[in-house]
Amino acid sequence: MDYLFYGVPGLIMIGALAQAVAVVRRSLRLRSNWNSGLTAEARCLRTYTTTSGGGETSVSTTLHHVYEFATREGRTVRFEETGGPRTTVEGDIVPVHYTAAHPERATAHAPGRGRVLAGAVGILVFLSLIVAFCVGFMVTYAEVFAADGPFAGMP
Repeated sequence: MDYLFYGVPGLIMIGALAQAVAVVRRSLRLRSNWNSGLTAEARCLRTYTTTSGGGETSVSTTLHHVYEFATREGRTVRFEETGGPRTTVEGDIVPVHYTAAHPERATAHAPGRGRVLAGAVGILVFLSLIVAFCVGFMVTYAEVFAADGPFAGMP
């Protein structure tokens, strides 16, 4: 039965740490795109939405944009991005920022270093609280309910 009280919090911590890595990677990728100095004009080829949830849970809608642009070397790149402005529609021309090494990871988001940093820090603080709670839960369980803990002999 102990595996339940160690395994479940352990899995939650692994999920939180994986999400933290994803948040840091995304913010670093955005920062490198903005700092590269490489920009191009991209055409919005398609917009669509996806929904998740429903039934007895709330419904969440995500807006997707598909863009295409040409790099300075003449390579045509097509990429998809979520969370763009709702005012961008098919056929619009928007500026994109990309790196020479990975133009397929371009972004049409306008530079907002402070906003991205604040969002990443907020999410990381929340994920840190989840990990701390799980560690505290496991330590408390080990101290109070373990076979050799101070309360092991109590009925």
